[in-house]
Amino acid sequence: MKKKTGKSICLFSGKGGVGKTHLALCLAGIYSTMGKKVLVLDMDLSGGGVALYVNKPYEKTIYNFVDDYTNNRFKSLEDYVIPYNEFIDILPSPKDPRSALKIDSKYVEIAIEKSCVHYDVVLIDMNHDLNEVNLTILDTVHTILFVMQNDPMDLKNMKSMLSIFHDLEKDNYKILLNNSRDPFKKYFTLFDMKNILKANIDYVLSSEFYLKNIDSYIMNGKIVTLEAKAPNIFNKDYTVMMKICVDLLGKEEENGKV
Repeated sequence: MKKKTGKSICLFSGKGGVGKTHLALCLAGIYSTMGKKVLVLDMDLSGGGVALYVNKPYEKTIYNFVDDYTNNRFKSLEDYVIPYNEFIDILPSPKDPRSALKIDSKYVEIAIEKSCVHYDVVLIDMNHDLNEVNLTILDTVHTILFVMQNDPMDLKNMKSMLSIFHDLEKDNYKILLNNSRDPFKKYFTLFDMKNILKANIDYVLSSEFYLKNIDSYIMNGKIVTLEAKAPNIFNKDYTVMMKICVDLLGKEEENGKV
């Protein structure tokens, strides 16, 4: 029997500030309710905040993993992750942003591959730079979730990214329009955006998912989708995120053929 491996999914965007970190944790929360073991891997190496988002203290990071692996000190992935709950673990970004420059992209690929052995889902939060590390992530993961806003700069950058992917004949991506990050950005209609991108927008999170009190969730270390009332309060958007989670797992997992 073929050994089961988890699915690696990265969240990428054409610019920063589109809500990737918050979305990654929301998806992790939903996957955990599905009984999936999830790792949230923070690959925003110079400014990541996943551990801060869930208010979890930590000592070791992805930098320590790479340093130990390089120097034959690596023993177990468990030595570097921090547990959030029974199903969700987090591998934080480096504490010192200067450490980002010391991380060789080839070890990033190893980290993703090892994570997929231990987890059903590996969610990778990353920044928007097209550097060597991020290019390695984009080339390594099973699926890419592009996150964008209704914003002229975002549309320009997304159009450029899709053009690159088309040239490389890569089609392992989905596009999410996140209207909840800034509900006041309404520059284009959905039809206009699809026409500009020459591509489908697979999912839309509405402005109703905008959280005025997001800071209180962060200070209390809460993941929104794990709140008991979330499926009812955010019914439409919770359903969208459920669909994203199922779609990104793929048909085999969806049909229970792993």
